[in-house]
Amino acid sequence: MLLLGCIKEVSDYDLAISLPNGLSGFVPVTQISDAYSKLLTKQVAEGELLEELNPLPELFSPGTLVRCIVTSIEKSDDGRRSVKLSIDPGKVNKGLNSTTLAAGMLLSGSVLSVEDHGYLIDIGVTGTHAFLPHQKAKNYIKAVKKGPDLKVGQNLNCLIVEVKNEGRVVCLSIDRSEVAASIAKEQQNWTLSNLLPGLVVKARVQKVAPLGIKLTFLSYFTGIVDCMHMDPEKSMSYSPDQVVKACVLSVHPTSRAVRLTLRPPFLHAGGAPRQLPSQRMGAVLEEATVKAFYKQFGAIFELDDGTLAFARLKHLSKTRKSFKPGAFKEGCKHKCRIIDYSLMDEMCIVSLKHQIIEARFLQYQDIHTGDVVQGKVLSLKPIGMQVKVADGIRGLVPSLHLSDVILKQPEKKYNIGDEVKCRVLECNPGGKKLILTLKKSLVQSKLPILSNYEDAKPGLITHGFVVCAREFGCIVKFYNDVKGLVPKNELGSEPISCPDKVFYEGQVLKVMVLKCEPQQERLLLSFRLSSKPDPEDKWKCTPKEKQEVKYQIGEIVDVKILKKKDNGLEVSILEDEDNVVAWIPLLHLSDFVATSKLLWHCLQEGDVLPRVMYLSDKGEHIILSRKSAVISAVQEEQVVRSFSEIQPGMLLTGYVRNVMPFGVFVEFPFGVTGLAPKVSMSDKFVTDTKDHFVVGQTVIAKVMSIDEEKQRVLLNLKVSECSSGDSAAESFALLNQYFKELKEIGDLLKRGKPSICELVPGKRMHLVVQDVREDGSALFSDSSVTGLTVTATRYHLGDKNIAPGEKRKAFVLHVDALTSEIYVSLREELLKQRPKRVSMRS
Repeated sequence: MLLLGCIKEVSDYDLAISLPNGLSGFVPVTQISDAYSKLLTKQVAEGELLEELNPLPELFSPGTLVRCIVTSIEKSDDGRRSVKLSIDPGKVNKGLNSTTLAAGMLLSGSVLSVEDHGYLIDIGVTGTHAFLPHQKAKNYIKAVKKGPDLKVGQNLNCLIVEVKNEGRVVCLSIDRSEVAASIAKEQQNWTLSNLLPGLVVKARVQKVAPLGIKLTFLSYFTGIVDCMHMDPEKSMSYSPDQVVKACVLSVHPTSRAVRLTLRPPFLHAGGAPRQLPSQRMGAVLEEATVKAFYKQFGAIFELDDGTLAFARLKHLSKTRKSFKPGAFKEGCKHKCRIIDYSLMDEMCIVSLKHQIIEARFLQYQDIHTGDVVQGKVLSLKPIGMQVKVADGIRGLVPSLHLSDVILKQPEKKYNIGDEVKCRVLECNPGGKKLILTLKKSLVQSKLPILSNYEDAKPGLITHGFVVCAREFGCIVKFYNDVKGLVPKNELGSEPISCPDKVFYEGQVLKVMVLKCEPQQERLLLSFRLSSKPDPEDKWKCTPKEKQEVKYQIGEIVDVKILKKKDNGLEVSILEDEDNVVAWIPLLHLSDFVATSKLLWHCLQEGDVLPRVMYLSDKGEHIILSRKSAVISAVQEEQVVRSFSEIQPGMLLTGYVRNVMPFGVFVEFPFGVTGLAPKVSMSDKFVTDTKDHFVVGQTVIAKVMSIDEEKQRVLLNLKVSECSSGDSAAESFALLNQYFKELKEIGDLLKRGKPSICELVPGKRMHLVVQDVREDGSALFSDSSVTGLTVTATRYHLGDKNIAPGEKRKAFVLHVDALTSEIYVSLREELLKQRPKRVSMRS
């Protein structure tokens, strides 16, 4: 099918074409012309750019009318249809031959080559050589502003000036005034097999109907003008036998149906349709008035500025079943949103669907750098992840930005169809380029977005990501490809000799702007952030305080609790003249995670904690630890003080710093860290790493291998691999420590909840049934358990039928001091057992 189209967008790989009746299609880069395709093939074969091959944006401009032929219609998985077109003259003009060519004819051509006195033009007619003199091209070249000469592949609207040697040679003109004045005539011998879109003809109105007009032209041709292509100012004044000027829009290959337009911009060959003001795209209109409704197509509306708009049937309601034709009588008003503009119809395309009216993003222009967006995973490729942000809007998450750490197997973390939360790194609406990041540090950042050099004011602190670490420092990138240098002396408070061993590509860090030269796009940065300490965080040390602290890692001190916070204890070191303030993280109160939380719950401000170990002061504060296993390891010199001391086979005591899907990071005293991959975490098969380890858990790890160049350590956490030999003695030592800490907690609990301290597993007591729940479990009460929740599950009620108010003998199974819950059993086999006393020595 032949169609007249208008170029809507131009990219390096295709042309987006607006077609009549609100349709659209695209022309691939391989369907421009035969000469252009040959240059493409040559460039691919030689592997280097050809000077004579110009990219599509240098050949085409939006708003230009072109003749197209439909090559295929493809249907996607979601039901959308894609119309593939060609503007190759060999396909568009296939109905012409050398004998049919005549002076005054208007047809499509493409530049074949540049010659001394003009251009050879490909008009797609076998056996015919077409020549365009410079004189007939200079006016056009000046107007289109695409350079001093025409280029190979450039599509032209050509007027035949002269035919020689029975059509074997033709002389052409593309002079704008000559082309605009051309009108197709009977003498040019047009037929239904070679009639071309874009021809301007004189026609006579044969019949006027509600949906359009029937015309006759070129003596024996008939065609249709639909309601969308009448002249808006004359739509009510057409009458039979009236002579009008019309332009051919389309020619159907089999039915030979011809459609035309009466809209003024098309009535001069080479004209251009009106554009929609950019600010109107995406606008929500509270009241659009129905002008006409066509049950097979859709509805035409009059907008607030008097212009007309069209809504297809599927955009009039949420579903076909919810559609109510009665709501679209002439004069009815509806809320709608402009979702597109049809250049060929000079009409806005609107939608009445609620989800489209309320949509945050409708086009790439709606998205701004730094926006946080929701998307759906479409595909995973080596270069990254393709994400659907909205209908017609897709973005790329480069592989570097799939996570805060580099993912070697991203398919294990992400699945097709997953919903993801991204942040926009870069958006280029013209090229439909959208680059996103999934790094949580960037997505969740509350710091200012740095997206241009003009905003990089000295002192600004923001997040960036490392793209290069070399001996001279680090290059850090921000949004919109803004990047700067962190010189070696600004990498940290202490000298860093090998930046590439400390920093890695993709690492997200806070940086401060030192200096910026926007015109030269030079940006000087620092990782040393100068900021005043938070008055509430008194435990954070200033550099001066750090110099005065003379404690060594492993030194044992007594501390007094100053303040309890959700994540730890603020303490002061006793017997220190300067009253040094330090910090004990919640998970460093004990080797056992559950005990840490219970101990924190029981401690009060003013309590003294003896034998706490000085762990580190590498951050802005002093960190202390009360983990007995870690303290013992340091005191017994079973530690490594630097990376150089690590040897494969070593057994080291540390604590879990982070649990990731691919493994567990373990930190040891003196700051050395290592990774236990998923396969080396447990003797059991690991499906989810979080089912096996938690942050803060004390572990014994075996060093499997070291990478001196990258300063990386691989560990093994399997119990079978991490025993020093006497596993029974190790287990009893840990158990002994656990009971010792429980006794300490019991002593602390006596201050606030003395009743709970008297309840221990194995104790027998008499309780009153308070309630029987729907799930079969029961609640109990008694004066001895006031303020506590006492529960027995259905299983532990045994075969007994109980009722509220009854008194029953119960066996204590478990005491949860943290939640004040007691679990008991009424089963006879437990109540009949004689209690056994176990001494510490046994």
